[in-house]
Amino acid sequence: MKLRKGIFHGAAALVAATIATHASAQADDVAGFYKGKRISVYIGSSPGGGYDTYSRLIIRHFGKYIPGKPEMLPRNMPGASSRRAAAYLYNVASKDGLSLGVVNQELPLAQALGEKMNFNTLKFEWIGSPDYDVRVVTTWHTSGVKTIEDAKRKSITMGATGPVSASGYPEMLNTLFGTKFRSVRGYKGGAAVNLAMERGEVHGRADNAWSSWQGDHADWIRDKKIHIIVQVGLERSPDLPDVPLLMDLAKDPDLREVLKLISTSGSMGHPVIAPPGVPKERVIALRRAFDATMKDAAFLKDAKAVGRPIRPVTGERLEKIAGDVLAAPQHIKDRAKTLAPVKKRKKKKKKKN
Repeated sequence: MKLRKGIFHGAAALVAATIATHASAQADDVAGFYKGKRISVYIGSSPGGGYDTYSRLIIRHFGKYIPGKPEMLPRNMPGASSRRAAAYLYNVASKDGLSLGVVNQELPLAQALGEKMNFNTLKFEWIGSPDYDVRVVTTWHTSGVKTIEDAKRKSITMGATGPVSASGYPEMLNTLFGTKFRSVRGYKGGAAVNLAMERGEVHGRADNAWSSWQGDHADWIRDKKIHIIVQVGLERSPDLPDVPLLMDLAKDPDLREVLKLISTSGSMGHPVIAPPGVPKERVIALRRAFDATMKDAAFLKDAKAVGRPIRPVTGERLEKIAGDVLAAPQHIKDRAKTLAPVKKRKKKKKKKN
């Protein structure tokens, strides 16, 4: 009996040693690959907005936790609410771990609602997000609209960036609750919409993260230049206890489930992704390096200095959220699609010979 126990313990020790050796070898391989290299990070928004600010905060500290300590270079690639950057990562960028991206949180939802994309969000490698947040529908102080009830009585123009599915909350509110929003789309990034509000070109912004308002325009909040009339998320922000959640406006339980699906995007924050096909050991190394960055004292100090809350979401959690959104019951997705219609792409006419 003692001999068998000895054999068992010896075998277990051998297996453990083998696993440890293999893990060490993989870490050495990852470090060897990244040493002396540069990672390009494609930011799917223009400079100055929330996505750009979070991206540059992360890039400043991320590299030192990646084995081999590669240099990291930010590259802004705005267009169609980060779809341009996502498509570049998926179809063009290197698949070796030297190309990352920061993309709009609502891409999985847009795909679930049937938007035609030249990429599949389920196949991306989700690395992590520095935060989870609520999205907000915002009006300018001169608009005359401070609440949902005001928006039912007065028609105002809301600025937006990309397709309807990217910032379709005003359209949903019109359909469900009788508000009178008009949307003007095509602005190249959130900063451009904010400027349009200041100039009086539009009366509000269709969609923004609450944390972005806190970081970019704390003075507007303090001076009451903006009004938050609806927040979109799974729970209210502690800072906005009196602002209704989109899903809480629903009286019908089925409609509430639909709006809950639509509200999941905020849980993804400002996600960092890698293209499909990156070797698994590098994906794991990038995820763990991201997790370590979120605890870094210098990173947290920099985030506080620019007013960006850090409430990290792991890559594994992002992957699950994206999967759950796309796996939602079809009848829920179908109804959600009627409330957040996706923008149809015009088909190119074939030239006659």
